[in-house]
Amino acid sequence: MTEITRDVVIIGAGPAGTTAANQLKKAGLSVAVLEARDRVGGRTWTDIIDGAMLEIGGQWVSPDQDALIETIEELGLETYSRYREGESIYIGADGEAHRYTGDIFPVAEQTKAAMLALIEQLDVLVAEVDPDEPWAHPRAEEYDEITFADWLAQQTDDVEAQDNIALFIAGAMLTKPAKAFSLLQALLMAASAGSFSNLVDEDFILDKRVVGGLQQVSIHLAERLGDDVFLNAPVRTLEWGDDGVVAHADGDITVRARYAILAHAPVLYERISFVPPLPRRQHQMHQHLSMGFVIKVHAVYDRPFWREQGLSGTAFGPYELSHEAYDNTNFEDERGTLVGFVSDKNADGVFELTAEERKARILESLSHYYGDEAKNPVVYYESDWGSEEWTRGAYAASFDFGGLHRYGKDVRTAVGPIHFACSDIAGAGYQHVDGAIRMGRLVADQLIELARA
Repeated sequence: MTEITRDVVIIGAGPAGTTAANQLKKAGLSVAVLEARDRVGGRTWTDIIDGAMLEIGGQWVSPDQDALIETIEELGLETYSRYREGESIYIGADGEAHRYTGDIFPVAEQTKAAMLALIEQLDVLVAEVDPDEPWAHPRAEEYDEITFADWLAQQTDDVEAQDNIALFIAGAMLTKPAKAFSLLQALLMAASAGSFSNLVDEDFILDKRVVGGLQQVSIHLAERLGDDVFLNAPVRTLEWGDDGVVAHADGDITVRARYAILAHAPVLYERISFVPPLPRRQHQMHQHLSMGFVIKVHAVYDRPFWREQGLSGTAFGPYELSHEAYDNTNFEDERGTLVGFVSDKNADGVFELTAEERKARILESLSHYYGDEAKNPVVYYESDWGSEEWTRGAYAASFDFGGLHRYGKDVRTAVGPIHFACSDIAGAGYQHVDGAIRMGRLVADQLIELARA
């Protein structure tokens, strides 16, 4: 048995946990990081699949993500811009592929006018919402008691406009049907990125990538921690009280500490037996948080053939199986990579198929954007985070309908010596690595202040 005594035990070695651990160590506090997986990085994961480097998890960096950008620079990592030269593709209700440039899809004039009006309305509402306290908005309860789908339908009867605007929150971000979450949850998602217009602008929200993969952030931060990181060590029991915590992990590891940070998705809190149990408020709140569901599809070709057609690789289709896709070619790679996404109910459906049937259906959808050559990749891989034992979905947890105004103010509330830090409870940078880093920094600062009191 390994028995360790530290100031802080951190559960989870993703960006939040490794950030918090490094900040605590710099302040002179001792730490132990317990990670359930056999790797660090959490929902960032770069791997070699059939000879191709794929970013299986999170990967993009946008210009508003100050905490992530600072960390990347401090670690000496390099970034490069996503390929975006040429025209994009949109497939609407007519099923035809339309080439276009700019941010607004090539739809009928009345649909375009409805979309622009919705974007303007949402930008006004989003500007009123503090992403750190959306529940504090004077109309929070009202906004949390109407689904995003119903709110869109109240603003316009143009169904294609509704579906296109819903796409940017439901399919692309929360990965849940727009009828499954509230207007308030949608406003939080947009406010976390600065505006709804930022979500519509893929050149902003999907701006850059890290050379070698975004997982390197956690890898480099973990390297600085050395032997204080323990892999394959899921915490099974966490005893807590006025005197601190005792964490019992696989591998006969026991850590006694003054404080604990749970630096992982809220849907995994239930995997830990708390002694004594967490308070009723936390039990109820955690039942109203759930992950979305999306398949990230990687298709690698001998060359980026779509560029020969004058295409950027960017594609959207609210009625397609793969509702969005991008050129995801690695830095200085001669081969070309497309990444597509299949979310919420569409993802449910394809997992009723065999692996080969699912692959054929998804590649068929990609071919609607790029032509038949898209059906024949040299490497094909599906990132299925819903099947990951220590993740259970993607990209992050969000509240069910009506849950945000009821419970949101307590998602970060410490329980005795137990503190919480992950992208799922961030304001700015919510559900992104940037948010994870912000939360890691925030909780570390809180514990440093407590330790010095």
